[in-house]
Amino acid sequence: MPEEPPHLRPTYNEIHELIGAASVRIAAEFKPDMIIAIGGGGFFPARVLRTFLTHPTTKRNIPIQAIGLSLYESLPDTTAEQVGSEVIRTQWLGPESKVLLGRRALIVTLHYAVAELQKDVERALEELPEAEREAARTKFAIFVVHNKLKAKDGDLPADIPYYAGAEVEDLWLDYPWETRDIREHDRLAALDREAKQT
Repeated sequence: MPEEPPHLRPTYNEIHELIGAASVRIAAEFKPDMIIAIGGGGFFPARVLRTFLTHPTTKRNIPIQAIGLSLYESLPDTTAEQVGSEVIRTQWLGPESKVLLGRRALIVTLHYAVAELQKDVERALEELPEAEREAARTKFAIFVVHNKLKAKDGDLPADIPYYAGAEVEDLWLDYPWETRDIREHDRLAALDREAKQT
């Protein structure tokens, strides 16, 4: 039986602090005017990011759009060949994809969502007069709470900024929103911290 990789169990407070620190750089460099949260692991980080990216004087909130993608789940109407090899849209912007035009959209988690969103933007741009297309082009950036230091399945275009709350080795990430027993999660996180200090 193969050995289980080491676990990293960040707490809600630790994740909140990571997002807060990363938001300073995101606000200075990218200045998003929209956040796209990907279902599963992106909702909580997106909401915390919104708090940190709210304009300090005008108190203007950044809108959050939600999308759903599946890569590893068996869904109705999917084949065994699709699971793990094809991104399936489970919730999408639909005809409202035009809301992306001319925006600076920060995508929270799952970098392979970029390609899907870019396809929608290109289709929407084709409906515009050619002279208006470049100004309406969407600028994307990615945010992940933890960036694993390992080879990625896909490559991001070089012009898309990639932000991470922290860089970590190839560990098993146990996020607090994935557990039923948050007190046990926090207890194990505290034990992990103690073990690192000895």
